[in-house]
Amino acid sequence: MKFCLFVLVVVAVLSDLASARKAVAGFQATRKLSPRIIGGQEANAGQFPSAAAINASTPTGTYFCGGTLISNQFVLTAAQCITGGTAFQIRLGSNTLTVVGPNWEIVGTSIYFTHPAYNPETLEADVGLIKFHLPIGFTDYIQPVYLPTVDQADNMRNVAIGWGSVNDETLSLSNTLNYVSVTSISNTECQLSYANPILATMVCVIGNYNEGVCRGDIGGPLLTVLNHHHWIVGVASFISTDGCETSDPSGYTRIFPYIDWVKSTAGI
Repeated sequence: MKFCLFVLVVVAVLSDLASARKAVAGFQATRKLSPRIIGGQEANAGQFPSAAAINASTPTGTYFCGGTLISNQFVLTAAQCITGGTAFQIRLGSNTLTVVGPNWEIVGTSIYFTHPAYNPETLEADVGLIKFHLPIGFTDYIQPVYLPTVDQADNMRNVAIGWGSVNDETLSLSNTLNYVSVTSISNTECQLSYANPILATMVCVIGNYNEGVCRGDIGGPLLTVLNHHHWIVGVASFISTDGCETSDPSGYTRIFPYIDWVKSTAGI
């Protein structure tokens, strides 16, 4: 049994990466922590119009997470990405983090909501929402994702996306949004790689080789495609401390068990 623990993996942009949010309270990392989406390919412009890049500020520094636009005023992300945040800058409509283009929009806000059952030690209910001060307009490059009406997280062909680093050699984010096909596995199988309990409200995924999410990808979506639309089925929540280029599964929070809270909080 691989003795791996859940790790909070947000990228410190202004503060020292070594002291950034590397671990959830009460969880001691026992192995190397490294970045990814590993094994992915670059997304085309407008391919994932609900993708949101989040720079979050706290009293101790700034870090990066992924997110997903769900309405003209709300972004869905992980609760660990926003807890304690004082300000958020969200980039929409762009696959890149640095290039200025005609399709992107940057929104600043300080309003957020975490699920009342969120537990930073177990990562139960690791779901949160960021609210814009004013509604935004939709374009071909900025569109909300579809919210699930049933639990589709166990689909055999889901897609993970994010700006996380692409190998274990660098700590920097990928400048371009990447995506990769992943397959869900049973919680029993996932438990073999983790010492901490894999809850029923979580889902683990693996790629054909070592594909998956890591530092910088937390908060980003697990998507499935139905009727030519993207439906969000999970929010990236944890990885193995073995590193990003291992074959250990990546962990997501299932969205469907929390969909009533998401809809009521966002007024959808």
